[in-house]
Parts: sequence; structure tokens; C-alpha cells
Amino acid sequence: MRILLLVSAFNGLTQRAWIELREAGHEVTVELAISEEVMLEAVSLAKPDLIVCPFLKDRVPERLWREHRVIIIHPGPRGDRGPSSLDWAILEGERRWGVTALQAVEEMDAGPIWGWREFALPEDPARKSSLYNGPVADAATELVLEVVRKAEDPSFVPMPLDYGRPEVWGQLRPAMRRADREFSWAESSDRVVRRIRAADGSPGAAAVLCGMDVRVFDARVGPVLMGQPGAVAARRGGAVLVHTGDGTVWVGQLRREDRGGVKLPAVSVLRRRLGRAPSSQPGFSEITYQRAGRVGVVSFDFYNGAMATNQCRRLVEALQYAVAQDTRVLVVRGGEVFSNGIHLNVIEAARHPEMEAWMNINAINGVCREIISCTGQLVVTSMAGSAGAGGVMMGLGTDRVLVREGRVLNPHYRTMGLFGSEYWTYVLPARVGAETAQSLTQEALPVGAAQAVSMGLADRVLKGSREEFEQEVLEFAERLAGRDDYAELVRVKRERREEDERRKPLDAYRIEELAEMSRDMFDDRRGFSAARRDFVGKAKALVTPENVAWHRGVSGL
Repeated sequence: MRILLLVSAFNGLTQRAWIELREAGHEVTVELAISEEVMLEAVSLAKPDLIVCPFLKDRVPERLWREHRVIIIHPGPRGDRGPSSLDWAILEGERRWGVTALQAVEEMDAGPIWGWREFALPEDPARKSSLYNGPVADAATELVLEVVRKAEDPSFVPMPLDYGRPEVWGQLRPAMRRADREFSWAESSDRVVRRIRAADGSPGAAAVLCGMDVRVFDARVGPVLMGQPGAVAARRGGAVLVHTGDGTVWVGQLRREDRGGVKLPAVSVLRRRLGRAPSSQPGFSEITYQRAGRVGVVSFDFYNGAMATNQCRRLVEALQYAVAQDTRVLVVRGGEVFSNGIHLNVIEAARHPEMEAWMNINAINGVCREIISCTGQLVVTSMAGSAGAGGVMMGLGTDRVLVREGRVLNPHYRTMGLFGSEYWTYVLPARVGAETAQSLTQEALPVGAAQAVSMGLADRVLKGSREEFEQEVLEFAERLAGRDDYAELVRVKRERREEDERRKPLDAYRIEELAEMSRDMFDDRRGFSAARRDFVGKAKALVTPENVAWHRGVSGL
């Protein structure tokens, strides 16, 4: 079937749908809903059998839904309507939620229903971005495939939206306003966290902190310490501990409300306003090390997978500690997002962005070198979340790469105008071969978990929730540590690394890559500055990525 994905952005969810549909044998093309004219032109060029709109924010032109089958994937249960669906679900403490596929009609989200999925929501509220990228994206991907199967069945008739039916329990909800996102630090810690998570990662919850109007992100309940609500009790890493009405809340990220504000680690935003807040209070850990018998685990969970210079340096220290232990297997475990490489927000906000970018790429190279150079034990990458750019390359330096089903990898730097580093010219060809490595970095197409295994980018796909996936990785690592031929595996690994080093030292790869990166960062030869600024400022794309828009006559597919 010929399918047009009409989307607001070619993001993780859209990429998943694109990957799954292509793997199912369909001819898929993509168009960003930049304007009504662009949408109409795309349909005229693509001549699709079906138009699917995963979480489209814009209204579908009347001409399109009258002349074509246009299916909207809406992030709410049957009957739910409105643009702030997930926000209200988290804020109001819904215990069940869903995703619905419905046909576009004149009234938004009111068309006949093609399919649905429902799932439980945790009592401890999830971040909106976590909910979107987790159960909502999983359900949406399943629905897209179901919709296509139904579209191929000439006897299928969608179910009219009927609020008289008990299973249609959603409702029309207004767009959430700024006032709905405001909170006071005098509220309970649980309520503060819920309000922040309902607006995380965009647009953030509104509050005043240290006399500054801010948007607040990345919150978790802290210890019960009494103090003046809104006063900063402590700091740790880039986070601050803030007093509430009945305790404290850790806040990881802030964005100033004034023009040009960038979402950054909270300590970076508050700076001198923090005064003498102590830096020793426990409870906020982005990096941990745990040991279970013969297996050690270094876990890192950086907000949105962005790794700033200081975070990379702390991760190097954790890896050095882990490598020095007498374990047999080291698991390198990422968080909700495994890693997306260097921290573009911190770079953009720096006084000298080019210098900060240079320090950042050198720092993350340090992380990669620790991983590649670990020859005293076997190393396993635990990739429960999606990854991009240098984050993919960092994960490839281990002996085994395990990826959770449904995750998306973007092993390229092209969209940011960078040559790339992280020893990618060593680890990527070693896994997939020189020809495939060139194709991945030049075509810049997303790769699904199953495809990653088939091309050698990963070793195994594991199913289940994040918790189930991580447990299965641990069991894999334990079996690896207990293998009869373990000593032989380590010997072969060490000898291969020594042979590779004799053939071409790691330093040579690093120097060559950094020579290219210096031209990209300091000379801006590929538009890194503008691409970074657009990314940080969430600038709306002006054109659809050419490598996924085959209907416009390009050969990206």
C-alpha cells in the first residue's frame, strides 16, 4: 500500500511508524504539515492509498479529508478530544488512558473510530515526555499497523463516535493555558511534581524560583526537610532541592521565562542566586554503580539523553571505577533516552559556544575511550531507550549491544552539520563494514531495532517494558560472565584491541575526527551554528527532510 505520513515533525514516534510500515512492506513517504498548500501538494504528488497523521497538531484541510481517507492518531481514549490530552491526563491523575485512531472530519478529533488501545497509568505520575515516548508511542505504532490492515479490507466500516456508549469515556478538553500550568512551592511535594510532569518536556510548569520567573522540568520528590517554600535547600550535580509546603522537590532543569531562555540544568540557570546552598545533600543521582556478583552496572540517566561536559567527566570517573573492579562483565546502561551525544542547549547558552562544543566533544570522547579500552572484562550496552548521533556511537564501543524492541537509532550527525567524533570512524565500520557505515552516516535515515541487528549495528533485540528489558540484560550479562569460555573471550578481545592499536592507534582516529570537527565547530563549514540554534529554539522546519520524501523525486528510500 502507498502511504503518506502527514506529520508535525519527523520525530521518534513518526520515525517508528515509518520504520514499522516499511518493514511491513508498504511504500511510505513523509511530508511535514508546514502549510495547507504544502499538504495538498504532497497528496497530489504522492497519490497515496491512505494518509496517516500520527499526533498531527495542525488541522487537516477540508479538501484532503473529503477526497481521501485521512486517519488521525490521537493520544487519548475513545471520545477524548483537544490538543492537551496527555497534559490533562497527568494533571488530573487519570489511572487509565489510551490512544485512538479516527478518521478526519470537519470537527477535530470527532470522526469515526478505526481502532484504539488502552493502558494503565502509574500512580506516581510519569513525565509527559516519558508517557509520550513510552506506552503512548507503543500503542500508536500498533494502531498505525492496524489501521493499514483495515484500510486493505474493503468490508471494514469504522465505528461512529457515540458518547452514549459506555466504552466512549473521553471528553472534550480545552487547550491548556499558562494559568493551568502555574504552581506555588507552598503546595505539597506530590502536587508540585504532578504539575511539573504534566508539562515536561514542553512547555514546562510556570513558577517563581529565587526571584526569577521560570519554567520547571525534570522533578522528583525529595526528602522531608522543612523550610520556607521556594527556598533552595541544596544542590547536587546540575539539580537543586527546593522546599515545598510539606517537604522538598528535586528540580533538574529550568528555563527562564524571558526572551531567549534556554532549558538548562537548574544550577546553570540560577547561578549566583543560589547563595550558599549546600552541595552534599543525597538523593539526586544521574550516574550510579551497582554490583551483583560477577556483573557491574554503570547507569546514567541524563535528561533527554544530552551529555554536557561535566556530565561526561563524571561518567568517565564512574567507568574508571567500574573497570578497576574484579567483575567479569560491565553493563553500560542508559536511561529513558540512551544518549543523544553532546548537550546542544548547554553549548548554545555558553558565552563562547564554539569553545563549549569543543570541550564537550572531547569530554564525550573520553567516555567512549574508557569503554573501548576496557579489555579486562566484557562490556555490554543496555539500550532501553532510543539513541542518536554520538550516543549511538558511544554504545557501539562495547562487546555486545542489546536494544529494546521499538527503539529508534539515528547513527549519523548530518542534521546538525557535524562530521562527528566519539571514535565513530573506528567502531561503526568495525560493526557494519565500511560501505554500510558510509550509507548510514550519509543517508541519515532512522534505523529500527530489528534492522539494527540485521545489519550488525546491535546484537540482540529484547522485548518488554524498560524494567523487564533491564532485568533481561542483567540475566544476559550473568550468563556471559558464567560461560565456560569466558577467559578465552577476554583473551581474544584483548588481542584484537592490541592488534587494532598496532594497525592504527585510537589516538589517530580521535585526531582525524577532531580535525574535521574543529572546522565544523569553529569555521561553521556545514551550518552547525544555525542548526544548533534552530534545535534549541525549536524552530519549525521549513521543508520536509528530503531523504524521506520520495514523492518529491528524491532517492532516500
